[in-house]
Amino acid sequence: MTSMASLISKSPTPPLLINPIKTQFIPRFTLSIRPTNSSTRRRVNLRVKSELIEPDGGKLVQLVVDEPLRRDKKREALNMPKIKLTLIDLQWVHVLSEGWASPLSGFMRQNEFLQTLHFNSLRFGDAGFVNMSVPIVLAIDDFLKNRIGDSTRVALIHPDTDEPVAILNNIEIYKHNKEERIARTWGTTARGLPYAEETIVNAGDWLVGGDLEVLEPVKYNDGLDKFRLSPAELRREFIKRGADAVFAFQLRNPVHNGHALLMTDTRRRLLEMGYKNPILLLHPLGGFTKADDVPLDWRMKQHEKVLEDGVLDPETTVVSIFPSPMHYAGPTEVQWHAKARINAGANFYIVGRDPAGMGHPVEKRDLYDPDHGKKVLGMAPGLERLNILPFKVAAYDKTQGKMAFFDPSRPQDFLFISGTKMRTLAKNNESPPDGFMCPGGWKVLVDYYDSISSSENGKIPHATAVAV
Repeated sequence: MTSMASLISKSPTPPLLINPIKTQFIPRFTLSIRPTNSSTRRRVNLRVKSELIEPDGGKLVQLVVDEPLRRDKKREALNMPKIKLTLIDLQWVHVLSEGWASPLSGFMRQNEFLQTLHFNSLRFGDAGFVNMSVPIVLAIDDFLKNRIGDSTRVALIHPDTDEPVAILNNIEIYKHNKEERIARTWGTTARGLPYAEETIVNAGDWLVGGDLEVLEPVKYNDGLDKFRLSPAELRREFIKRGADAVFAFQLRNPVHNGHALLMTDTRRRLLEMGYKNPILLLHPLGGFTKADDVPLDWRMKQHEKVLEDGVLDPETTVVSIFPSPMHYAGPTEVQWHAKARINAGANFYIVGRDPAGMGHPVEKRDLYDPDHGKKVLGMAPGLERLNILPFKVAAYDKTQGKMAFFDPSRPQDFLFISGTKMRTLAKNNESPPDGFMCPGGWKVLVDYYDSISSSENGKIPHATAVAV
């Protein structure tokens, strides 16, 4: 089959802009107006800006130690105080090491932590700032704090292999105010927030920040590492393809035909705006997710079938895994998701209803207003360079037998199939309406729930390997 990251021939790059100006069109794009002789009919040429967007801070931070130095660095790490990481800590090491959080160069020190909590941004240089809406921090307890003592460097240890994976330099240890962190990140301190319960509530009372040296690229050896392209690798891929626009779509659920409609319609809109070769970055979240989300390996298998069945075009789509853990922090977190895609080279970001949201953990209601995420993205300081593409509402059109954009003039013709309804159908081995999801993708989802019900030990079985 065609690879999920197959390449297309490079298209010519449009000429550089002359006197670029910003339009008020949403999504925004850049016009080039060439001066003309006033004695002739006025002629205006429109061109779109085609180079990849610059990373935050102007340079992509990459924290993996050069290969010739790795052996000596590992030897140094053996003689340092050691902090054993959790899997989520390791995921954040991965995120930092590849520059998803550029220009951040390690786990946050106190000033960076406070700027993130209170301003959703980080200062850098003399006058600049970038968006940064979620804390990337490392918690330790009293025992580790005392063990570190006056040391300025610590070794970070892999949660499974007990081998050093990174060195944290010029460290700063400061108080971990858990209540303030939870309140400012989620807007509530209610118990039951998945990420908070997993990483904050029972974590240590101290945070340690510093500059990271990662001793080798982070790998998970789960058959999916080939899909974990770094921002630098993605940028090289987009350039190799001749992309003149990159539009990113994040998801943590299986792809149905409504999602596909949004993605293909976005490409159509970009072509109409004058782009010649817009490329889709289909970017499933690959870090921590809550227990009832479909696991990553099953989602990747489902995404493979979506491309195999031709719902999305493999020639204009890159499927890659975003290594970040999921907070489910709504409008706060969606800024992080958008900011990280800037660093990967995306200049358009598709945002939908209630992005990064969840139900309230105690009350029977949504935790966030479903429209606030896209509104916040359109106003967020530090994200002005990113073109935000709000979802159109897609639903199942009973008159056409397929997913279509909702027409408010005939609401009776549309069927909304929620994620909960979709999961219920799959669990019961029932079929959705024809045209809701490609048959191959739906079979993967049914197989996943069948494997859970037939598992004797209660563990979630892994999907078969995803093809290249």
